[in-house]
Amino acid sequence: MAHLFSKNLQIPRLKKEKSEILSRPIESIDLEKVGTISELVESFQHASIQARSLGLAAKVFERMLTDPERPTIFLGLAGPLIAAGLRKVIRDMIEYGLVDVIVATGAILYQDYYQALGFHHYRGTPEADDRKLRDLLIDRIYDTYVDEEKFIFLDSKIGRFADRLETGEYSSRSFLAELSKSIEDSNSILATAYQRGIPIFSPALNDSSIGIGLTEHYHRALAEKRKSITINSIRDNYELTQIVVQSKCTAAVYVAGGVPKNFINDSIVMAYIFGRDTGGHKYAIQMTTDSPHWGGLSGSTLSEARSWGKVNREASTSMVFVEPSVSLPLIAGYVLQKKLYEKRSRIQYEWAGDILKTISYQTRVGAEKRRTARHLQKVKV
Repeated sequence: MAHLFSKNLQIPRLKKEKSEILSRPIESIDLEKVGTISELVESFQHASIQARSLGLAAKVFERMLTDPERPTIFLGLAGPLIAAGLRKVIRDMIEYGLVDVIVATGAILYQDYYQALGFHHYRGTPEADDRKLRDLLIDRIYDTYVDEEKFIFLDSKIGRFADRLETGEYSSRSFLAELSKSIEDSNSILATAYQRGIPIFSPALNDSSIGIGLTEHYHRALAEKRKSITINSIRDNYELTQIVVQSKCTAAVYVAGGVPKNFINDSIVMAYIFGRDTGGHKYAIQMTTDSPHWGGLSGSTLSEARSWGKVNREASTSMVFVEPSVSLPLIAGYVLQKKLYEKRSRIQYEWAGDILKTISYQTRVGAEKRRTARHLQKVKV
């Protein structure tokens, strides 16, 4: 009976087509030959299912970092990444120059600040008695605990910090830069980004404990009949879009989805305000557990983003449906162990209020000199 099904394959064209389709066999992951993260991820590229997607994402990230056009890489951060133990991974991505702009939820930045002050996340269990935890003022993030008393202290500390700032409008970038100056922890995401001159945006800053602290500041200013600072989220749009239009080209790394993903993508659309059509991101990767078929932004594919012009029609992309506490260390570890950052210039931004005057590119030696100068300025502050 087999011959009935193989008749068509006597046609040379179809026989050749079948041979081409079946030309690349799956290669087994050989752990006896794997000694590093980069070697493991490299082997994923010849495997299947999400292993191959992760391996491909690492390869796309490699292309971003080695592209002679020098894309500006936007890192979008959402989800319980600090609670998951990824703080140092993200910090190292900044320190080694793997990313040029960060857009994060307020919760991620707050929890970075929380740890910068010496407070901790603790191992817990999802089966905990949450009523008992409430009595003890312990907050639960799935299987992770934080001390609510420390959160209350830190919320108030942020409010008092805002009291000392010059009144007026701030973008989340300019406010977070001021906050970062006060951080002495070398493993801090905020502090490292400030030292490297990397802007951090948090367009939904109000929706976090930082927002709670700023609300306390606002309330106190009203009670004392004085002016407060305000966070102008439209200024965030304006500032981020200037980075897009002044970049040679752009690329995106999305860890989870949410507001950061949409904000980065919308900055591509908003380029029309400046009379530009950038063509969309040249590269994009995303690590997420959200599914596309629900129609939400967090799980929407990078291919779908092409229809909006947010991702270039010819872009190199990869979606990895693997939870970021697993996928991000593997992908970041791949590019760090291969030292793909060594020949990449450092990007520098010159801001005058909400106007981005210039974007410039420096050798790593020149960038180190600027970092030293920024650190000395911080010490004086």
